[in-house]
Amino acid sequence: MLDAERSATNYRFYDPIMIERLQFIEQRKQQGLSLVAIQHELNITPYEEIDVQMLRLKMQDLEHDVASLLEQMNKQDDKKIETIKKNVSPESIALMQSLLLLIHN
Repeated sequence: MLDAERSATNYRFYDPIMIERLQFIEQRKQQGLSLVAIQHELNITPYEEIDVQMLRLKMQDLEHDVASLLEQMNKQDDKKIETIKKNVSPESIALMQSLLLLIHN
């Protein structure tokens, strides 16, 4: 239930944030999410949201890097391919391996 202030004539006054929250719940229900799933989304802390956003940005950067590397590799000979492989950062390799594990499981 949404918290509301009451007027002298017993009308309810809702905070704009509560109205946005209700609209979010209705939107997610229309998209087919269960109330439990919606509740979970509403309980996510801002830190978790930031982590997800940072992960998405990293994934986009990685996708760009991989596409660029593949394009370069298709144009190069075997010796240059090895040089390109060496230029991939360990962080990128670890992220690619983690993503592959997530995708295949």
